[in-house]
Amino acid sequence: MSAVAIKGWCPGALRPMQSGDGLVLRIRPRGGRLEAAQAVGIAELAARYGNGLIDLTSRANLQIRGVSEVGYPALIDGLGALGLLDADSETEAQRNILVTPFWIAGDDTSSLAAELERALAGASLDLPTKFGFAIDDGTVRVLTGASADIRIERDRNGGLLVRADGVERGRSVTRGEAVPVALAVAEWFVASGGAKGEKRRMATHLASGATLPDFLRGDAEPVARSAAPVPGLYPIGAMVGVAFGQMPHQTLNHLAASAQALRMTPWRMLLVEGMHEMPCGADLVTDADDPALRVIACSGAPRCGEAHADTRMLASALARHIPADARLHVSGCPKGCAHSGPVDITLVATREGFDLIRRGTTRDTPVRRGLTGAELAANPLLLMGGG
Repeated sequence: MSAVAIKGWCPGALRPMQSGDGLVLRIRPRGGRLEAAQAVGIAELAARYGNGLIDLTSRANLQIRGVSEVGYPALIDGLGALGLLDADSETEAQRNILVTPFWIAGDDTSSLAAELERALAGASLDLPTKFGFAIDDGTVRVLTGASADIRIERDRNGGLLVRADGVERGRSVTRGEAVPVALAVAEWFVASGGAKGEKRRMATHLASGATLPDFLRGDAEPVARSAAPVPGLYPIGAMVGVAFGQMPHQTLNHLAASAQALRMTPWRMLLVEGMHEMPCGADLVTDADDPALRVIACSGAPRCGEAHADTRMLASALARHIPADARLHVSGCPKGCAHSGPVDITLVATREGFDLIRRGTTRDTPVRRGLTGAELAANPLLLMGGG
């Protein structure tokens, strides 16, 4: 096996990343779904070779944390036995696909995801590591708020369309055309210089003046979008979240023991197939009104070596003060790994304290600088412009 690669912006299983608590390995479930046995296996591997903590990411993946370099080879062997590895790290990095969790047996979702995975494995696109695809082909769109650069969706008449992120309409396609056209858009992105520079995302590339060629454009209007789902019971099973997207291995094992399978989501929640009552657990978010759903927080210090503060301690203190229609993002550094988009309130930890940004991202100009965690916890009205 090749030497462990411990640097990089996005970790993988074959290309882990060094963090403050050891190596972080990201697992990309195929088709956005884990068989119950696979989930149980991941929980056992996290306990044996990691620190027992498992992250749910905004890209609908799982991460095993706290892995030592000594234990890494055995962990990789275990993931391989579960059928969770790609042929190499380049294939793994390119297989960045979000899948709507609300698909039903017999619709196009699973076959589209499998076909796109095979196509990406056979392509040499050299896409940026953050570049991704979304298969959001239900009667309403649920992934519009999630990060993706090329989207396969339904149009108003029930047909399929392929849409570049950053434009409102897409090109109508047949079922057989969907994946080839999606790959053609990706090839155009690379050929037109989108993979170069600092941002390297589709919407940014188009906003900077790049224009899709005529054969990749269209006027098909996608179906309406829906609000992000919340914990609760659905026809397919139970949607359950974990606070700040992190759970102990016992929780994953418990959920898998009661499931037919687990479907991944970009909302740091799992859809537990076949479960018809909400599960119990101190670390589970099962109430649609839980304040934890209004707060995003990265791993923070000391778990991440880049972070300047314990983000989750502050997020826990502030969650109940955030209005029901607002969201708070607490980031340990300006990278914004936990969430790249704008929210109502963003706190960015620096060496001098927290920067406060309203209606923006970690990269926008703060309205206040140098706030302490104690100051924010004692006077949460500062977040909304009061105090």
